[in-house]
Amino acid sequence: MIHPERVQRLNDRPLQKGRFVLYWMQASQRAQYNHALEYAIRQATEHKLPLVTLFVLTDGFPEANLRHYTFMLEGLKEVKSRLEERGILFVALKGTPDKEVVKVSRQASLVVTDCGYLRVQKEWRNEVSENATCPVVQVETDVVVPVEEAYPKEAYSAAVLRPKINSQQRKYLVPFSETPVKQTLRSLDFPGLDLKKSIPTILSSLSIDRTVQPVNHFRGGTTEAKRLLENFIAHKLKDYGELRSDPSLDCVSHMSPYLHFGQISPLYVAMQVQEAGRIPLKTREAYLEELLVRRELAMNLAHYNPAYDSFRAIPDWAKRTLKSHQKDKREYVYSQDELEEARTHDPYWNAAQKEMVVTGKMHNYMRMYWGKKILEWSLSPEEAFRIALYLNNKYELDGRDPNSFTGVAWCFGKHDRPWGERKIFGQVRYMNDAGLRRKFKIDDYVRKVRGLKNS
Repeated sequence: MIHPERVQRLNDRPLQKGRFVLYWMQASQRAQYNHALEYAIRQATEHKLPLVTLFVLTDGFPEANLRHYTFMLEGLKEVKSRLEERGILFVALKGTPDKEVVKVSRQASLVVTDCGYLRVQKEWRNEVSENATCPVVQVETDVVVPVEEAYPKEAYSAAVLRPKINSQQRKYLVPFSETPVKQTLRSLDFPGLDLKKSIPTILSSLSIDRTVQPVNHFRGGTTEAKRLLENFIAHKLKDYGELRSDPSLDCVSHMSPYLHFGQISPLYVAMQVQEAGRIPLKTREAYLEELLVRRELAMNLAHYNPAYDSFRAIPDWAKRTLKSHQKDKREYVYSQDELEEARTHDPYWNAAQKEMVVTGKMHNYMRMYWGKKILEWSLSPEEAFRIALYLNNKYELDGRDPNSFTGVAWCFGKHDRPWGERKIFGQVRYMNDAGLRRKFKIDDYVRKVRGLKNS
C-alpha cells in the first residue's frame, strides 16, 4: 500500500508527452519494498508508458570515499539485475545528479523520486523540480511513518516523538505488494555506465577520496541485508532486549549500513521483526523502538533543523553548561591524528576506534562511549564535535547519515536531559571506563577487536 501521505508534488508542471516515466533512484537503492519505485510503475501503467530507472553516480557527495562507493556499487549491481528481471530498464550515469536528471527528464512524461533528508539531497531535488519541464513527484519510502506526519516540527526528545510514532504504527506497518510491469523499454539513445564491469574499474573514472579502503566484513546489497536480518531474527532477536548493549557480544542486526544506502526497507525490517511470533512482544518492541522511534527521531532532526550536522544543533542548556566548563583541566588531551590512529591511554576507546576503521562499523554502545571521550579529551566542545563527525563520517559505512549526525549530537546533550554537574561535562551525561568494566566483559571486546584483520 502506498499511503497518500508519502507522496508529494515538488512542482506544478503539466504531464508531458514523453517516451517513458522516469524514476530517479537516489536514496532508496533497492528493487524491493520501495514505495517510490512502485508508485513510478503504477504511473507508467496508468499512462501506458515504459518505466526507466536512473541512478546518477557523482564524485561530489560530501565526505564519501572509496569505502562508501564500493559498498554502494555492490548494492547497485544487484538493483540493476533485479529491475531487469522485472522488465525495467536501469541506467546509471556519471555526473551531477540534478543536472543529469534534468537532461534525461526532457524525454519523460513524469519524474518520480525518493525522499532524502540531508541538505545535499534536498538541494538536488529542488534543482530538478525547478528545472524539469514535467511533473516531479517525491515518494517517502525510507521511514515507516512519514516524517511530517509523525510530527510537524523538530522533536525535543524521543519522549516527544514516541507516542506520535506508536499511534501511527498500525496505519503504516502494512504489507507491501509489487506491481506488474506492463511495458518495457530496452535501451535509451545515450550510453550509461557499464555496471557489469568490476567495481574498481567503474570507480577509476571518479575523483574520490581513496585513502579509506573497502571492507570485507560487510558486503553491500539487498540480498546480503536480508541474510543478516534472517540470521538476526533466527538467532539473536530473542536475546536482544538483554544483550544488545554488550560490546563483547554480537547481539545486533547490522542493518544500519544497509538502511543508510536504502538497500533494505525499514518497513520490511519492521514487518519481519513484528511477525517473529515466537519472540516475546517486549523483546520485539525493544528492537522496534530503535528502528522506528530512535531512527525516525534522527530523520526528524535532519528534516527540520538546518544545523543538524553542526554544534549549533545542540540544545541551549547543553551549550551553556559545556562552555562554562571549557576551561576545566583535562587529564588527557589528544589531537585529531592521535585519535584517528587510536593512540590514547584507553584500551577500550582504542578498540572502538579500531573496530570502526577495520570493519566500517562500531558497536552502538561503544559509539556512545567513544563520542563522550572525544568530548572529554578535547580543548573545546566545538572541536570535539568536529572531530567526532570527521572520524564517524570517514570510516563508518553508515556515516553521513541522519542517524550518525544525531548519534554524535546525543553525546553532547541532544535529545537528552541535564544530569548532575561534573567537571568538563557540566550537566551533560557522562560515561567512564569503570561503567564498561562493571556492565560487560569489556576485555573480551578488546581481544575480539585485536583479532580483526584489515583484509
